[in-house]
Amino acid sequence: MTHSIPRREFTAKLVAATFAAGAGLSVRGQAPAPRSKMGLVTYVFNVHHSAARTNKSLPALNDPLNFLEECHRLGAGGMQVPLGVRDSAYSNRLRQKAELYRLHVESILGFPQNEADVERFEKQVAAAKEAGATVARMTLLPGRRYEQFKTRADYERACEQGLKALRLAEPVAARHKFRLALENHKDHLIAEKLDVLKQISSEYVGLCVDVINNFALLEDPLETARAFAPYAMTVHIKDQSIRESEDGFWLADEALGEGFLDLPAIVGILRKAKPNVNFNLETITRDPIKVAVRTEQYWATFPGRPRSDMDAALKLAKERGSAKQVQVSKRAPAQRLALERRNVEQSLKYAREKLD
Repeated sequence: MTHSIPRREFTAKLVAATFAAGAGLSVRGQAPAPRSKMGLVTYVFNVHHSAARTNKSLPALNDPLNFLEECHRLGAGGMQVPLGVRDSAYSNRLRQKAELYRLHVESILGFPQNEADVERFEKQVAAAKEAGATVARMTLLPGRRYEQFKTRADYERACEQGLKALRLAEPVAARHKFRLALENHKDHLIAEKLDVLKQISSEYVGLCVDVINNFALLEDPLETARAFAPYAMTVHIKDQSIRESEDGFWLADEALGEGFLDLPAIVGILRKAKPNVNFNLETITRDPIKVAVRTEQYWATFPGRPRSDMDAALKLAKERGSAKQVQVSKRAPAQRLALERRNVEQSLKYAREKLD
């Protein structure tokens, strides 16, 4: 006599089995994978983080100590994660583990929103430094510029608020000799981002250079790397495929080497300017993102900008269009986990063989 397993229980067991079989459980005494210099950003395991909230058989990789162990097991060179406020025992243990494994530790922080919030921010900076971090990745504006803001005035108000927050944070960073790396988060054009740095003019404020984000603002990745390289404090490295759509194009994160970016050239530019800068993988296993450059909404925050600026990206989408882009959200839970793990492991392999 056979008994059927409830669908929810079956799915949970399948996810756990897939993960344990080759998608990430560390085995006591197992030698770590060959080492890459490239670290991992917490977002590379977003699928895992989501699954672990309901499937308790999966390790909690949103815990920095667990994430550090996973980076070590996979052969990554470090990590970039939100560290929050931790007690000294936890922070010291994290720092000692990172030193033992020779992994770099970077933080992810949010800006203080007002004077009353500065104390919280300073506690997080102090905790990050105690854990061994010397830099934190930060973002000035929420969301993607061409989606978030309906008018130029809306965008400019958000920029003003971002600058106020940065001016609250900079003195804290200076006191602690801690660096704040502003990501080019599909928010500013190259000239606009450099103007922010000029206005702040601090040795403790620089950039987290994302190698592809400004492409969504129709700026060339190589030109972006050249412009931002002198100010790089850390780097988000990823690769993406492109596919034409009716109102623009789709961008999808891919394992390194499987997209259209000239990664060796970009890495070479950044390393020439900053030989010791850390590179951290930020390939996110998710659905493709639409960049609707043929719509009026896209251009709302770019008054006076010529529409011909989209021609090069549309040409690339036509010539290099990828038929393999997938809707990750439509895959089964175990398939999403396996794809995410494959993207991370393949990217680390590519980094070791082609970039390190």
